[in-house]
Amino acid sequence: MKKIIVTGGLGFIGSNLIELLIKKNYFVINIDKVSYSSNFYNVKEFKYSKNYKFFKCSIGAKRFYKILKKYKPTCIFNLAAETHVDRSIDNPDNFINSNIVDVYKLLESFKNFTKKHKCKLIHISTDEVYGDILIGRSNEKFPYNPSSPYAASKAASDHLVSSYIRTYKIPAIVTNCSNNYGPKQHPEKLIPKLIYNILNNKPLPIYGKGTNSREWIYVKDHCEALIKVFLKGKIGEFYNIGSNKNLNNLQVCSQLLNISRKLVKVGNNVEINFVKDRPGHDIRYALNSNKIIKKLGWIPEVRFMDGIKLTFEWYNKNKSYYKSLSKKDIVKRLGQS
Repeated sequence: MKKIIVTGGLGFIGSNLIELLIKKNYFVINIDKVSYSSNFYNVKEFKYSKNYKFFKCSIGAKRFYKILKKYKPTCIFNLAAETHVDRSIDNPDNFINSNIVDVYKLLESFKNFTKKHKCKLIHISTDEVYGDILIGRSNEKFPYNPSSPYAASKAASDHLVSSYIRTYKIPAIVTNCSNNYGPKQHPEKLIPKLIYNILNNKPLPIYGKGTNSREWIYVKDHCEALIKVFLKGKIGEFYNIGSNKNLNNLQVCSQLLNISRKLVKVGNNVEINFVKDRPGHDIRYALNSNKIIKKLGWIPEVRFMDGIKLTFEWYNKNKSYYKSLSKKDIVKRLGQS
């Protein structure tokens, strides 16, 4: 049985990826340092599986290399990262340390490990590294132009990985994905925050005029793409992963409200509330994903209306998920600096 390491596996995308890998009969080692966004609720379905093991460990720790040597994985999916733009505006320090310094340390461990062992590194990044894409869609050749400390830290990590591929010939691949949504996402992000407010009869905060546009992909489509990159991707390449479907925040909110009204009784306080925009808020992200579609044969399968229904139903059935988090992490407004 092939062994896979997923870093940041207590988080949103990581836990969904682990669930899919176990279903595909991989043995998965979850390495997570357990930060505010880590949640053991996310792994409760498989935490007792014979094909799953968890280590509390930072990717920058010396212990990480020891785990590599002991388990000899065939692949590492690096999802360990600080990811919330608003938090990066308030306090960039954690983003620099986690997304740049710790990635450098991971690369050193991986470089040494692959001198004797065969293994791939899939480094998961974001479409935010490209910055505002006002017209068209950004392909893998587009220049990086990050706007927030978060996006800049991810851009730096991508450059680090790329430099290690070229200089040290490490077997690594970088993926850049659009906005994910789905079960198990921390409610500091737009869709789970809106769902929380709908379920708790609270107003729905929308930045600015709600016109900021994002490309939305259901998390399980992203995870299928990552596995496809592991199995068929070319070492040293970058792959964009997106749905090719853009919606602005107001459209997301409106569609979510339409779905929720069919599934639950919506309270009188649930209405759109426009709030002060965050600094440096990019207007539009949009990826060109033709490369992964043509080269690797991956296509997204979940339509937004289907995915948002599945997402709402999961949170409605898992209200205790919210109870597993600090309330201030759910309701407090960040990123107004």
